[in-house]
This record gives sequence, C-alpha cells and structure tokens, in this order.
Amino acid sequence: MPTPHRSPGMIAVIFASLIQLAAVAHAAPPAHFQRFKIGTYDAVALKDGDLQVPVDGKSFVIDQPNDAVGLILKAGGAPADHFEFSIQPLLVHAGDRVLLFDTGAGAYFGDIAGELPASMRAAGEKPASVTDIFISHAHGDHVGGLVTSTGAPTFPKAVIHMSAPEWKWLSSLTDDNAKIYGIQNVTVLVNAIKPKVAPFEPGADVLPGIVKAVDLKGHTPGHSGYLIGSGAGSVLLIGDAMHSYVVSVRKAEWPVAFDRDKQVAAATRVALVKSAAESGQRIYAEHFPFPGIGKIVNGKDGASWQPELPH
Repeated sequence: MPTPHRSPGMIAVIFASLIQLAAVAHAAPPAHFQRFKIGTYDAVALKDGDLQVPVDGKSFVIDQPNDAVGLILKAGGAPADHFEFSIQPLLVHAGDRVLLFDTGAGAYFGDIAGELPASMRAAGEKPASVTDIFISHAHGDHVGGLVTSTGAPTFPKAVIHMSAPEWKWLSSLTDDNAKIYGIQNVTVLVNAIKPKVAPFEPGADVLPGIVKAVDLKGHTPGHSGYLIGSGAGSVLLIGDAMHSYVVSVRKAEWPVAFDRDKQVAAATRVALVKSAAESGQRIYAEHFPFPGIGKIVNGKDGASWQPELPH
C-alpha cells in the first residue's frame, strides 16, 4: 500500500487526467434534477457532471489485479474497463432554510462538470435563496461551485459549514498544492468564502434536529458526511466515503488512490457498508449513478447498491 506521503502525487496525476479530459470534452452534460422526500423535507438531486476513470491499477482501485476489478464491475452491471462517477450535489428545503450539500466542480473541470447552476435553474432554485452550505470535503469537484468564474461567491447569503480540520487544511494549501486536489486558484477561493465559513467539530449537531455531521474518516483530513432529518426517512449523505456503486460496496476493503489515508478510509467504507445494510439507512451518494439516493442491501452474494425508485 502506498504511504500517505506518496498519495498527493498519485492524486495529482488523477486530477490532471480529469482536467485533460475536460479539455477535449465536446459538450457539457444536460441540466438534470430529481425530486424526492427526506421525511417532511423536499429534496432535489442536482446533476453537476460526470467523470470517467480507467481501470488501470493507479487511477482509482490500487493493489488489485485489473482483471479482478473488471470482473467485479461486470458482475455489478458496470463496464469492466473504466469507472463512471456522477457528480450530484443535494439541495434540501427544511422549513425556512434552503440547504445545499457540496457545490460541484464549478469552472475547475471544464465542460465535463460545472452544471449545478443550470440544474438549479431547471429545478426552479435560486443561488440567492440558499441559506446554508455543507461541505463534505475540499476537493475540486465538491468546492469548485462555491465561487463563480470571476471569484465571487456563488451563494451570497449562505453560511458555509465545514469541519474545522478540513477548513484548516484547505486554508493552508498553496495554489500549487491545491491543484493536486483539483482546485484552481485556492487563494481566490479561500479569500472569497472565509467570511462565510462556520467551522464545526467532527460529529457536531450542526443544525440541531436538521443536520448532524458524521465523521467519515480517511478521504481527507476532515472529511464529513451528514445525517439529514431523523427516523426512518432520514438520509445519510456520504461525500466521498464511497465513489463506485459497485466496487465501493462489494469490495469496500480495497484501497483507493483518491484517499489520503487509505487504510482508515477502507475501514470507514467497510463499517459504513455493514451499518447501512443492517439498519436500512437511506444513503445519498454523490458519485453513484444519478440521482444517488438508495440503500445498501445484503443478498446471497454480499452487499449491493439498491437505488431508490422515483415516486
């Protein structure tokens, strides 16, 4: 297993390949949204874009034979030679609050992503109406949409909630270091959002009774999931604790190049699969096939992803 000291270089190669892919993309993904309920809350899955990563032993799953990875993907109904990751922030109406969970890639990934504003317009949602933003972690495809192409805040009235360790890490990045994580001009980003950021301690009740942070360790220094609502109708947004609806569920223990601490992140995935399958917890997975809402279920062949059918 590569050491944490080697991970940033590996991640830099991955994000560089995504930027290169963006440069040759011919068309932006269409605006897309899907409504569903979280208890009494109205929720909207908002499409931002799509990523593809090859099965090559270095870009996503590592330390496993490519043939073995391909067989698992094929068994799960996915292409055997590459991974397909959707990007879909989540918007929730909770009383007089409008909550946005992550913000997509903004202008960072070119035409393969950055469609959150168009998807919001299609859904009848306005950036100025967003009151609270919850950031799972500071990678480019999750924080890029916080600012416009000119560096202005995209959501001018929103408080930005981010775990204290993640904010400390993001604030410490240089422009060159941030590019490793898909962030262009991090100084502009940090300066634009700093007055709005409200750091919280991992696992905090961020909005009591509405949103509770869930400490999902390993992907970044302060990666956080969010439990939205309560009871059987609640939804756990998992950020990048999982990426692939096949491999991340069926082979949760396999190490992933994207993860800063691969051993801890794998342990987090294994525990998440087990607890979600046992409890029936609804999951919102930002990189699973759109719209990313569903459950992890146990079957004769182990755990698998069960998407929730639109009502």
